[in-house]
Amino acid sequence: MIATVRRQPIGTQPQSPKHLEDWLRDAHAMEKQAEKMLESQASRLEHYPQLKARIEQHLIETRGQAEKIEQCLSLLGTDLSAVKDLGGKLAAFGQGMAGMMASDEVVKGSLASYAFEHFEIASYKALIQAAEKVGKPEIARICEAILKEEEAMAEWLSQHLDDTTRQFLERSEHDDLQAKT
Repeated sequence: MIATVRRQPIGTQPQSPKHLEDWLRDAHAMEKQAEKMLESQASRLEHYPQLKARIEQHLIETRGQAEKIEQCLSLLGTDLSAVKDLGGKLAAFGQGMAGMMASDEVVKGSLASYAFEHFEIASYKALIQAAEKVGKPEIARICEAILKEEEAMAEWLSQHLDDTTRQFLERSEHDDLQAKT
């Protein structure tokens, strides 16, 4: 007699949340990096009040996002990665120091922020798919809410990059005006 093995159809087998856990830890480190970058930018902006206000608003959102990621990790019964968080903070420190040395810091900071927002957007899209794949709809919902905030910030930066650049160029034409920040 030949024994037959019953298998579940492909795609219906239980999935391990390992990738989801790893990517959530990455996302937490990413938000900690964003927090440091935003703090650094906001602390130096003097002559771009609209940009400073939006960065400060997003800084509050970013802190909340880090807390939401901690909640997601808790839902999985896992913890943070101190090493990844430290790496993110060190990267942000390096970026902040490099920005301080640039004579066109406000423009370079805006470009870097726009690019970073899109990195975050892509990360949250992947997290949503991973959460759905392993049957964690609450985590997918939380990541979708964060995604909306990241998309809103990216859109704001996109809509205001021309104005920020023009303001910088106008201020830089006059030696007596601070253009950099």
